[in-house]
Amino acid sequence: MIQQPTDVVLRVLRACICGSDLWAYRGESARQPGQRIGHEFLGIVEEAGSEVNGFAVGDLVVAPFVWSDGTCAHCAEGLTTSCPQGGFWGSVGSDGGQGEAVRVPFADGTLVRLPAAAASDDHLLTALLALSDVLGTGHHAAVGAGVKRGSTVAVVGDGAVGLCGVMAAKRLGAERIIALGRHRVRTDIARDFGATDVVAERGDAAVEAVRELLGGEGAQAVIEAVGTEQSMRTAVGITRDGGSIGYVGVPHGSGTGLDLGIMFDRNIALRGGVAPVRTYIPELLPDVLSGTIDPSPVFDLTVGLDEVPAGYRAMDERTALKVLIKP
Repeated sequence: MIQQPTDVVLRVLRACICGSDLWAYRGESARQPGQRIGHEFLGIVEEAGSEVNGFAVGDLVVAPFVWSDGTCAHCAEGLTTSCPQGGFWGSVGSDGGQGEAVRVPFADGTLVRLPAAAASDDHLLTALLALSDVLGTGHHAAVGAGVKRGSTVAVVGDGAVGLCGVMAAKRLGAERIIALGRHRVRTDIARDFGATDVVAERGDAAVEAVRELLGGEGAQAVIEAVGTEQSMRTAVGITRDGGSIGYVGVPHGSGTGLDLGIMFDRNIALRGGVAPVRTYIPELLPDVLSGTIDPSPVFDLTVGLDEVPAGYRAMDERTALKVLIKP
């Protein structure tokens, strides 16, 4: 229900399970009894507060994974994830996307309207759902890595974000894209998204393989989409001198894997962090609507709300890449 005049209430049409949701599933992140979960969703406005100006009942909208007021200095600069009044869906006291409805704070600053006709297009709705997180996060990594027309790019991670990083690099004009991954189904998607090469090795063997493909040099731009110590070490190892790493893998594990001395000596830049997806949606939306890019293949299993536990199990066992939820 509406709590503040700037709120709207959405009826969820599509949601999904994120790899980071598995941390709660595995007991690796603290949760309180009754705390909700899910930060990727789109839906229909069912109710709007008295101070909401940009949306009306019946509008189809997508929500980025962080809400933001749209008026602060950080939002004005495009860093919506640092909004002082912002927050993450599923945090204590907030709604989560894996449910029937969500109360959205600061609706005018947070939501993006979608064409009404998309509500009846199942395939397009699925593609548009990727705007809530993984597509914008992959784009953020590509931007952080400095991908531009003619770039040589390597992508560490074959999850949904890594695959969207491949798509983002292709969209930005990369000439050669090396996807690191050992799961054939996922690397096939990477090739469909624009990868020109696949490296199945890990660790030092992966570094050697990438450099061999590139004539002994590393990649100009590297996307790190895992967040472990090993993945970051690999990212540094496959970056050429003077290159850049765009990192969006949420850090977890035993450490960062960063050797600042090596990065200093080789002039390797590191940029990234929590993706300000709300800033990127207006840029990416037209290409999704036109079919120029189609991230929908990252969703390879569909469940209803009563089947969500099975969806978590499938992702935990790596029998599913990313689970779509249809409430």
